[in-house]
Amino acid sequence: MAFSSGNWRYSVFPSFHGPDVRVTFMSHLKKQFHHNGIIAFNDEGIERSKLIGSELIRAIRESRISIVVLSVNYGSSSWCLNELVEILKCQESAGQIVMTVFYKVDPCDVRKQMGEFGKTFKKTCEGKTETQVHKWIQALTHVANIAGEHSVNWNNEAKMIEKIALNVSDNLNATPSRDFDGMVGLEVHLGKIQSLLVLENDEPMTLGISGPAGIGKTTIARALYNQLSPDFPLRYFMENVGGSYRNIGCGDHGSKLRLQEQLLLHILNQANMNIYHLDVLSERLCNQKVLIILDDVDSLDQLDALAKDIYHFGSGSRIIVTTKDQELLQRFGTNNTYHVGFPSNGEALEIFFRYAFRRSSSQYGFEKLAIRVTELCSNLPLGLRVVGSSLQSKSRDEWEVIVHRLENSLDGDLERVLRVGYETLHEKDQALFLHIAVFFNYKDQDYVKSMIGDCCLDVKHGLRNLVNRSLIDIYTNGDIVMHNLLQQMARQVIHRQEPWKRNILIDTHEICDVLEYDTGTRTVSGISFDTSETGEVFISKGAFKRMRNLQFLSVHKRKHGEKDIVRIPQDLEFPPRLKLLHWDVYPRKSLPMIFHLKNLVELHMRDSQLEKLWEGSQLLTNLKKMDLSMSCHLKELPDLSNATNLERLNLNDCESLVEIPSSFSNLHKLKALSMFACTKLEVIPAHMKLASLESVDMTACQRLRNFPDISRNVSQFSISVEELDQVPESIRHWSRLHVLTITTRGKLKSLTHLPQSVRHLHVSCIGEQRIQYFKKNLHQVEVYLNRCRSSVLRGDCELKEGLTCPYDTPYTQLNYTNCFKLDREVQKAILTQYFAQGWACLPGSEVPVEFDHRAKGNCVTIHPISNVSLIISRSVS
Repeated sequence: MAFSSGNWRYSVFPSFHGPDVRVTFMSHLKKQFHHNGIIAFNDEGIERSKLIGSELIRAIRESRISIVVLSVNYGSSSWCLNELVEILKCQESAGQIVMTVFYKVDPCDVRKQMGEFGKTFKKTCEGKTETQVHKWIQALTHVANIAGEHSVNWNNEAKMIEKIALNVSDNLNATPSRDFDGMVGLEVHLGKIQSLLVLENDEPMTLGISGPAGIGKTTIARALYNQLSPDFPLRYFMENVGGSYRNIGCGDHGSKLRLQEQLLLHILNQANMNIYHLDVLSERLCNQKVLIILDDVDSLDQLDALAKDIYHFGSGSRIIVTTKDQELLQRFGTNNTYHVGFPSNGEALEIFFRYAFRRSSSQYGFEKLAIRVTELCSNLPLGLRVVGSSLQSKSRDEWEVIVHRLENSLDGDLERVLRVGYETLHEKDQALFLHIAVFFNYKDQDYVKSMIGDCCLDVKHGLRNLVNRSLIDIYTNGDIVMHNLLQQMARQVIHRQEPWKRNILIDTHEICDVLEYDTGTRTVSGISFDTSETGEVFISKGAFKRMRNLQFLSVHKRKHGEKDIVRIPQDLEFPPRLKLLHWDVYPRKSLPMIFHLKNLVELHMRDSQLEKLWEGSQLLTNLKKMDLSMSCHLKELPDLSNATNLERLNLNDCESLVEIPSSFSNLHKLKALSMFACTKLEVIPAHMKLASLESVDMTACQRLRNFPDISRNVSQFSISVEELDQVPESIRHWSRLHVLTITTRGKLKSLTHLPQSVRHLHVSCIGEQRIQYFKKNLHQVEVYLNRCRSSVLRGDCELKEGLTCPYDTPYTQLNYTNCFKLDREVQKAILTQYFAQGWACLPGSEVPVEFDHRAKGNCVTIHPISNVSLIISRSVS
């Protein structure tokens, strides 16, 4: 896999012997990491054996720093020793930083395998091969020579932990990611931008980064995000805002809500997020220090939706916007801007050399040609990168041919430059490039392989070639990303092809003719049909009859208009090899009677008129994704018994859906289930024990009556239950659950069965409530109680006469609006509690006596305190 301008997945990978330190030293260290905004890999839930699995190896390789906590029994675990070998491999091959902590063990004992450490290590070596033991000894000897913290030198473990976290932060800040090694002049850009950000100033700030397409704005922004993110508890890099949310227009309230949902979903790390008004973003982040980068913004409405008032964010927040349109920043009122200009001639040559020769200087005999190429590329970094990569390892004669082509092409300058990389590809790699540009940009590479793997294309080899030619990047999370200029170039390539040779159809008028008059051919493998502003479109019964090789069909709307209507016959027959069916606003009540589903990988029918999909059992063994969201007429789901590889199912806003079929019990690979606002759904069947489920959203299901036992692997779970007095005891076995959201009208009494893994709890209750107690070891608590007759919340797990305030978590949000009979003792406990970051909203008609600031008249002066926000809301009973 090629790692490009993406971020490391984790800041730190900790290697330690669990029984020695997990519940003591490591628990405090992880808490300190979280406080400092350091993302550490969490190994809870991973089954231990003698060999470390692929998940753990990937985590080690995707961590910036590894911390090895060496304790007396570290050498007793072959798991730990194999981890250590892999860590040191990453140190050697990728320059990973390795830090050490010697916890109640002498470094000399580790280095020479002596003392108690040596005894346990020797037992581990029994029965192992000489080669394996030699690897372990080498690793222990090497790591023991890395200077680190030694617990015996500290009489205060808390201070030692603070110092370790500080050292990690310093290393993260000081060491630029290797992802950006090839960018000439990056440090200069970052230095200038950081001076404009004035990070020592606590006042929230917006910064704009502008410059022409292909100049490197996104790469600079990613490097900046990589450098700054450890200092921000909440952060998110929102990529390709302009391309992904192009249909947002003036007054498009729904689209702005979806945009805010995406931001909140990622920055708060929740499985799903649904909001109903545009003030939710500022309410949820009003007291949080956030770092948000909005990349490639091209609309004022996008900025209005996401960053309208910077002062709605917490102290020290930074919002960074990248755009090609400098005037857009001025119209938004952002005067604090950094313009990325073209590199100098010398810098342009160095950029070109790095891609053409893999070094910072020219190969002998190519100097004049290199200078000419940089001139023809107009010093544009993207062009230098693409052309340089295409010339790599080629002879001087081949260079001269390409330079001659650049000099004599009649095409537009930029497209002419970018096409060089495409034209030097093998025919099959060209086809792969065009398919990615039209259908699979920002898609996971494993998903793309499942889509294109049997299309006579060697996808794995082809992706490697495209990365080597700088035509795509593959981020650390596996996403394939193509620059929008290269996408535009790909579309121009398709437009220039002879009509009868086109594998992919993208021209709206051509597609209308093909579908109405049955003029498609066997050469067509994909159709991307934008129905915006087409008026009424008629599709004939045999529209796809000749297109026997059609595999990718995407019918979508870039803009929504009432006059855009697609008419399809009831007996329409889809082609047999179809793998992708993406049809927004599908106009009929069911899919065609004859529909070959055995090759289908993704079914995306958002906002459709469907009432049902198909009858009976179908071959669905390749189906991985289904999105039926906003299909408000959908009454029933089909038999999914054979969809044994289905991984994601989105049923949000399917408000007519009344039941879940028993065939759900066969969905053993289902990872994400979204059923937000399925308002007629009443019961989740008990047989839905789906072992692979990781995220579930069942909020706003107003009639749901039971709390299901779904999966012990679920990490994020959201549910609305009409009647709920307590969560079932079975939830204590959900050992990977991190985020729990509960909305109920019932008499919720306690939340005592939560597993230790829960760190974020969100509770919203309506009606009479008396929550007696809940877990205290939470990172974030959000409680919303509306019109409660009585509410008492205790933070301990024993009923006591005296009340103790339970909200000693770093992030606490309490909303008791209209709870007019809230116990006086609870109000007093809340008012006198110090919140590190958070807020409380209480009912009342006068300023409480606990408030220090009082005045007569219409105003009161309060001197601001860092990281503390005050909300006063007057409610009338």
